[in-house]
Amino acid sequence: MNPELLLEQVKTQMTEHRFNHTIGVADTAVLLAQRYGADKEQAYLAGILHDYCKYWDKERMKEIMVEQNDTIPADLLEFDKELWHAPVGAYVVQRDLKIQDPMVLDAIRYHTSGRPGMSLLEKILWLADYIEPGRHFPGVDEVRELAVQDLNKAIAKAMGNTIIFLVKQRKRIYPLTLETYNDIVYQLNQEGKES
Repeated sequence: MNPELLLEQVKTQMTEHRFNHTIGVADTAVLLAQRYGADKEQAYLAGILHDYCKYWDKERMKEIMVEQNDTIPADLLEFDKELWHAPVGAYVVQRDLKIQDPMVLDAIRYHTSGRPGMSLLEKILWLADYIEPGRHFPGVDEVRELAVQDLNKAIAKAMGNTIIFLVKQRKRIYPLTLETYNDIVYQLNQEGKES
């Protein structure tokens, strides 16, 4: 499917506000890909597809998660549904839009939780989703500044902000998110950098 048709298909799945966010993520992912030496086409594709199922009904996502329990962890159902659209989206864009690139699919799959050992493309999409120009919340400008200096430092700061926010909201934190944070901080420590 060519990029224009893909964009039209994506637009049918979400609100105008979310579509604008999607374009912002795709453009930011391309900029980060240029800066850090990732494939720009993969970054753009992951960006435009990352929220494909964001506005799907909870029961529709749950049904797919149960059906695909060999690839989508069952414990995810016990956590905030805001996490669900990522693995469901990776499955659906492969099934319905015939996206076969495993790097793009993994970037979509882990763009909410992250995972230890994230690929460069996964890191880029995760961070682009956090800092795209339409995002306005305390701390985002600091992360944007870090994003032009050091990818891991920016992710550590953003993920730390997210964890603190969830703690303040008294929300459970998905273990993979904590494992990802620990992994990024470990990488920074190994590199001799502080987050």
